[in-house]
Amino acid sequence: MTDNPDKLVPSGVRPIAALFALCAIYLAIAGALMLLRPGAIPMSAGAPLLFGLELAGPYMFLLAAVVGGAVAWGLIELNNIVRHAATLIAIAGIVMLVPSVSGATATAQPKALAFGGLGIIVRVIVAWYLSRQEVAEAFRHSA
Repeated sequence: MTDNPDKLVPSGVRPIAALFALCAIYLAIAGALMLLRPGAIPMSAGAPLLFGLELAGPYMFLLAAVVGGAVAWGLIELNNIVRHAATLIAIAGIVMLVPSVSGATATAQPKALAFGGLGIIVRVIVAWYLSRQEVAEAFRHSA
């Protein structure tokens, strides 16, 4: 998997990479189904991950799947630029979820509040973990 056997992947990087890979697989399957069988699934199936970009159609699903897969691979390979990209993706996700959580709070929708809040929590954990000093050092030493 890696060229350097001395390279130790920090313990939290693998689950974060798996999270990006699972999102990429989901988006790839949804995008492929939309292309192969139009109308089989609604475009809103990508709303939790694409934040409005799902309206661009199945090609946006496939593009986001490629980006997610590349981020997952780059994290496993300890690519420092990809670490920064993953952090920015997580922060952008937090920003995109704030209005929906605020709306769910104002209208007292517990289910929407729980899912939105969970989404924010997961993204904060990803951004926080990838920003930690020892994780950043592991990425820098691999270069």
